[in-house]
Amino acid sequence: MEEAIRKADVLIEALPYIKKFHRKIFVIKYGGSILGDDTIRHSVLEDIVFLSYMGIRPILVHGGGPNISERMRTSGKKTEFVSGMRVTDEETLNIVKEELGKLNDVIAGDIKELGGRAVRLNGEDNRLIQAQKKQSEVDLGLVGDIVGINNEAILDELKGETIAVICPMGRGQDKKIYNVNADEAASDVAASLGAEKLVVLTDVKGIMRNPQDVESFLSTLTIDEARSLINDNVIQKGMIPKVEACINALEKDVKKTHIIDARTPHGLLLEIFTDKGIGTEIIK
Repeated sequence: MEEAIRKADVLIEALPYIKKFHRKIFVIKYGGSILGDDTIRHSVLEDIVFLSYMGIRPILVHGGGPNISERMRTSGKKTEFVSGMRVTDEETLNIVKEELGKLNDVIAGDIKELGGRAVRLNGEDNRLIQAQKKQSEVDLGLVGDIVGINNEAILDELKGETIAVICPMGRGQDKKIYNVNADEAASDVAASLGAEKLVVLTDVKGIMRNPQDVESFLSTLTIDEARSLINDNVIQKGMIPKVEACINALEKDVKKTHIIDARTPHGLLLEIFTDKGIGTEIIK
């Protein structure tokens, strides 16, 4: 009986959030090594299907860096990064497209097996993600900056409790296809659609003031505080583009952003539907 009452208390705690977020758009970015772990992926996608049944409209933007790097390694092709961006020639672009396409299939298939409705969206189709060649001191090849999002193409697919699964590729006015960063794609999709939340899934608890000290976990940050932590080298390496994606989304009127550990079972639901949450929220 006590266990049943505890479960009921959890549901009651979630009720105000369910009411608040009904029909709101959540953009969720999912990638890295956690995407290749079947157990973690099942838990994450189960949460996303739950969100959909609760009347929330989830959009999932996925990466695939480890899969791409492994494919290039087995193909004997050298992987080169400049400032965290993969130098992308025609051969590399074909590998990127193939690997992201496979992951897109897997994610959409898993959602359907869990009882959800999913639609596969490729950023290069229907000018879904409009891009232009990234300008940098070193020529990165077919790497793009996002310059526009086709909102209607996404919103049309969200009708009927359908979960949009977006592959982060872009197409330019020059008709070329560009490799775009998945964190940036998720951020720009969230901003363009006026999403209620941007949630970035990762493989760490969140943001720590000291990565070696679990007691230094930061549950809430403002934009200014997050920028200061980047400038002070507290936020480093792969966490920087995730935090910058959150800042970009907030500055373009996304209500709230979150960085959470996808390894925590049902972490997405705990972050959204409980008072304390489990990750780091970045707010205006």
